[in-house]
Amino acid sequence: MPASASVSVVICTHRSERFGDFLEAVESLKAQSFTTCGDYVNLDLEIVVVVDGNRELFERILKAGVVGQEQGVKTILNEQNLGLSESRNRGIKEAKGDVIAFFDDDAVADKKWLRELLRAYSEGEEEVGRVAKLSGAIAISNSNTKTKSGRPKFLPEEFYWLLGVTHKGFAESEGSGGLAEVRNTFGSNLSFKAEVLRALGGFRTEMGVKGRRGLLQGEETELCERMRERFGQGVVYNPAAVVYHKIYPERLKLRFLLRRAFWQGYSKRMMKEAGSSVSEEEKFVRVLFGGVVERLKAKSLVAFGQLAVLLLLTSAVGLGYFFKFFKGKKIIKK
Repeated sequence: MPASASVSVVICTHRSERFGDFLEAVESLKAQSFTTCGDYVNLDLEIVVVVDGNRELFERILKAGVVGQEQGVKTILNEQNLGLSESRNRGIKEAKGDVIAFFDDDAVADKKWLRELLRAYSEGEEEVGRVAKLSGAIAISNSNTKTKSGRPKFLPEEFYWLLGVTHKGFAESEGSGGLAEVRNTFGSNLSFKAEVLRALGGFRTEMGVKGRRGLLQGEETELCERMRERFGQGVVYNPAAVVYHKIYPERLKLRFLLRRAFWQGYSKRMMKEAGSSVSEEEKFVRVLFGGVVERLKAKSLVAFGQLAVLLLLTSAVGLGYFFKFFKGKKIIKK
């Protein structure tokens, strides 16, 4: 391992009402404990903030005194709302680190997050084998993400992915403390070696959130699929690298969840048309079946309530999938 390394963490923000959450996210990064990051002796942390199409928020951040060269925080403004994928790509261009990580403005990092992220890079070659050997390229998914304000009782854990939270059945190694290769993970807790990310050209800009619209998802999955296709390796998941994702009340409304589930289904069909693997979805179907059986055996009001929500959300995903199937238009072409 090298005697020194640098990490750039890219945070994209757009909504003024999340200013307080943004400040907490930045402070959680500054508070990282990485004095014993594996074999790294010297570690340089850079935070790259991309404000997307909100000058008022940009100026408010500057006045808050949390950014600047002396604090290791670089701030960039998109004069127009370009969307999450385009903003991340701009962050990639500005980042100077050997490793580039992505983080959300509504997330809080565990104090050991960065240390565990780098540990996965240093240990990945031994524990995961082939993933770290080809061109030294490796992507770390450290998205053992949890809700900050408690778990919603009505929502089945199998569908926590609708909230950007690690869901039941996500990885066989979850909770074991070991590293495991997965297809993809969440963008709020994802990192790449810089040379790999730039070789891939970043995120597809026709996908991802844009303002309060743009529910077409799958940009992280698509990027990870391209990485696997080009470098012959997948994403490495480290359950010990924890990020806490805040869940706002509006995201727990059934209307929001059904709408998001529909567009997830739409996006999954679009990815299949582009040639992406559906192996993870096949595994997830088995997890859902097990969840149905488990709740039928439980015979409780909570279990039956979760079962009803599980069936509704599954139907919404299927509806979105078949809507795209019958629409028959390919948005992504390789």
